[in-house]
Amino acid sequence: MPWDTNDYPSSLKNLDTPVRKKAIDIANAMIEEGYKENQAIPIATEQAKEWYENAEEKEINRVTQMSDENLKNRDDDVKNSTKSRPELLHKGEHVMVHEDGWAVKAEGAKQVSNVFDTKEKAIKRAEEIAENKQTSVIIHKKDGSIQDRKEFNG
Repeated sequence: MPWDTNDYPSSLKNLDTPVRKKAIDIANAMIEEGYKENQAIPIATEQAKEWYENAEEKEINRVTQMSDENLKNRDDDVKNSTKSRPELLHKGEHVMVHEDGWAVKAEGAKQVSNVFDTKEKAIKRAEEIAENKQTSVIIHKKDGSIQDRKEFNG
């Protein structure tokens, strides 16, 4: 049964409302994809906190206003967004050149998750994500070829 603002894991109770709602939304998507609760909850919490740090005010307001019905029955737009695609949790993070600097992008993702002005910052962020997901970081050179690969499989 999907979670909502009246019925959700107790570990989410101390989160700010938009972060809690986003975590519920992500966790519901993960459960729907076959993840176990003990996997989904910590990953969804971490992703929701990351989302909040990077989200624009308009997006935060949209999530804050999500009804319980929206949380339980996510529409196609939310299901297809990069932020709630649980299948990407097993994919490595790529650090690649971007028009605005250096980007971090999960393998198979439609959009980059972060863009930084330096390659070092992008690598640091990719390593944080990969460590959390227990996957890998693939670092590319400016020409697109692979420079290095780092594994974070515990």
